[in-house]
Amino acid sequence: MPQASSHTASKRVISAAPETLPTSMPLHTAVLIGRFQPLHNGHMALLHAALERARQVVVVLGSAWQAPNPKNPFSWQERAQMLRDALSKEDAERVQCVPVRDYYNEPLWVNAVRDAVQAHVPEGASVALVGHFKDSSSSYLARFPGWELISLPRLGQFDATPLRDIFLGEGSASPEAMDAALGKLSTHMPESTLAFLRHWAHTPLYVRLQKEWHMLQAYKEAWAKAPYAPLFVTVDALLRCHAKGQGHVLLIQRGHAPGVGLWALPGGFLEQRDSLWQSCVRELREETCSSISEADLLAAVQAVQVFDHPDRSLRGRTITHVHYLDLGMQPALPPVQGADDAALARWVPIVDLAQMEGEFFEDHFQILCQFLPITLIHGEQPARQVA
Repeated sequence: MPQASSHTASKRVISAAPETLPTSMPLHTAVLIGRFQPLHNGHMALLHAALERARQVVVVLGSAWQAPNPKNPFSWQERAQMLRDALSKEDAERVQCVPVRDYYNEPLWVNAVRDAVQAHVPEGASVALVGHFKDSSSSYLARFPGWELISLPRLGQFDATPLRDIFLGEGSASPEAMDAALGKLSTHMPESTLAFLRHWAHTPLYVRLQKEWHMLQAYKEAWAKAPYAPLFVTVDALLRCHAKGQGHVLLIQRGHAPGVGLWALPGGFLEQRDSLWQSCVRELREETCSSISEADLLAAVQAVQVFDHPDRSLRGRTITHVHYLDLGMQPALPPVQGADDAALARWVPIVDLAQMEGEFFEDHFQILCQFLPITLIHGEQPARQVA
């Protein structure tokens, strides 16, 4: 979830243990926000607490329409299915699921959540946000003025991160290892979620993500003895060109983990003896075999923008400098070919980008949206009922 302060002066805060709050509280809608990757008993405790306090519950499923990765392996539809299977029919009829994408921009994300929820709430009806402040990642709970906050204590020692680590890390060696891993998870999640994971472990996506999980663990272990947490500096080139009657952007398809097979901007890590611009030009040439002269690239620079959201990369804190270059109108698209870390390089029509949203690496789709006229296909529209 987006980072935010813990300031709560803009709303009335109700803070009590579940058993001390009256179940007859005149509340129309309780809102529960989470990624549910996967659904566990802590989530279920919050959901049941919300159902006890409100006529209906709106569950906001974060990180929707994002390419699967070890942090967010399951689609929002799969997570809605987990919720549906874990609830009784009567409770499910009072729950609505709404998907919301990651924006890596807190004000945009807050507005999207509010709009998605309000689509299910009659005008003037009371709304409360249910949750608990487990760490800095929960501070978003204070960003919804006008909604009451029902701040509950931690309901059980549950956290999805170690559960994913068991599932992706320990369960990949053999069928026996998977059985052992699922056995460890059995006390932490509903039986229906466990059954979902057991089935999902036989999909090709599980195989790819568990390999990526191991790669990321090795990556972090390599930096484990550093005196300070590493901070990585990267560059990306957003190269635009108008040819064949429409605008195009140059993308590469990643050839290695993390994000193998996903679309991304050409780019990479800042070299020790390079300036940001030098690294940008070098990465562009290495990954796309571009023959555009440096002088022409420099003349095409429109802006350089920093993207530094703390959660934008699973590799660690990674700050990228995106160089936006526009070649303008050209008689033909400059020739490109994937090389180095890129399995493929391709000029993609800008009008096609929206339908590719779920195929992009990290926050590269959101970066494109900052510079290009992209109309989102998946608006924050209400999803069907959980029931």
